[in-house]
Amino acid sequence: MRISTSAAALAVGGSLALAGLIAPSAHAVAADQECRNLGVANLYGEFIEGDDTHTPDAEGAVAVGGNANFTGGFSVGQELTAAEVDALPGRNALVVAGTITGHNTQVMKGNGVYGDKAEGAVVQAHAGTIAQGPSPIDFKAEFTGLRSAATALAAVPQTAGATVQADGSKLTFTGGDAKYNSFTVDAGKLQGAKEIYVKVPAGSVTVVNVTGGSYDMAAARTTGFFLWDAGTSSFVLDDKLQSASGGAIRSKLLWNFPSATKVVKNSAAAWAGTVLAPNAAFDLGSGGPVNGSVIAASLTGKGGAETHHYPFTGCLPGTTPTTPATPPVTPPVTPSTTPTTPTTSGSPSDSASPSGSPSAPVTGKPSPSGSVGPSASSSAVVPGASASPSASANEGGNLAHTGSGPVLPLAIGGAVVLAAGGGIVVAARRKAAKNA
Repeated sequence: MRISTSAAALAVGGSLALAGLIAPSAHAVAADQECRNLGVANLYGEFIEGDDTHTPDAEGAVAVGGNANFTGGFSVGQELTAAEVDALPGRNALVVAGTITGHNTQVMKGNGVYGDKAEGAVVQAHAGTIAQGPSPIDFKAEFTGLRSAATALAAVPQTAGATVQADGSKLTFTGGDAKYNSFTVDAGKLQGAKEIYVKVPAGSVTVVNVTGGSYDMAAARTTGFFLWDAGTSSFVLDDKLQSASGGAIRSKLLWNFPSATKVVKNSAAAWAGTVLAPNAAFDLGSGGPVNGSVIAASLTGKGGAETHHYPFTGCLPGTTPTTPATPPVTPPVTPSTTPTTPTTSGSPSDSASPSGSPSAPVTGKPSPSGSVGPSASSSAVVPGASASPSASANEGGNLAHTGSGPVLPLAIGGAVVLAAGGGIVVAARRKAAKNA
């Protein structure tokens, strides 16, 4: 049967439309040129595989694969932007897969979900809803990917020309690569320093691989992290109110502990950068924040030991992303607590307030100078699984795309094209019958 020119054009047009849907996902670059981050963990200030026992607050989002004990009061998500909330799985700034305990847990922005609630526990949302239900995150799959990522990052050789120099109680990391600086240091050497200095170009990604089974910052009573500011040609003590190059150094600084089972932060220090310790029990201490995210097997902290919202924005090399797991089918849940207005009594600590924040750190997509390799694609991710398509990247930052990606639009596009093709065939047959 002959098909008219117009019908053939429609068929070709439909094929081209389907090809357009396929093209973005088919684009590939060399494995060492892809821009990978830390997957779903990149979206959370505390991403904990097991239990999290913590007060008084976390400025970013919190995800706990075990039980959460927030007795004494805890606030979550004060510093999240609207785009960052939208990127969270189910817009959940608080995820607790197990039981949540605490009489005053406040979710400042976004939603919250927990597996169970201890008797007398109070969880409130100020700009969203709280619900009991299954976790939107597959913690087992995510931590399998994170452990693989930590091992792969540790295998990257120290950058040519980079040095780790001890000078009395000072330890200085110096690297000159504009894109990526990798360092390797023994945990014993690192914990022997009272002051830690990092001198790298602003915009470069810096990974400090710490070897050994444990690290205790309190051993030498480390008191500060100093980052090099090229604008002032001086080191700047990193804290909430100041950071080198407007936060550009710490936003791409990653401390990698691939084999440590215990990591302790000294209470007198503010730790600059994100900590990746997927096998470790992480002790925040009782004072001093982490100015970045904490990714660990478990977490404890109290007093002024907070996690400040400075997510990691760097591109990471040398690991192969795994295939995302199929998200579980989650039945709808009924919110158990309606949003409430904050009251004076029992309100979150003052540290949850946006006042006193430094100038905005670098939170957008890494610039070409911060990527590894001549080209980068933010669609590739280090860890594998995500249980929520809503954790996809947004225009506001280098957040992980961990959902089903182009599968849904591709399926819809395919269905449209097939339907159009079927219509063309029917129309052609009717025309042929009429002419006969």
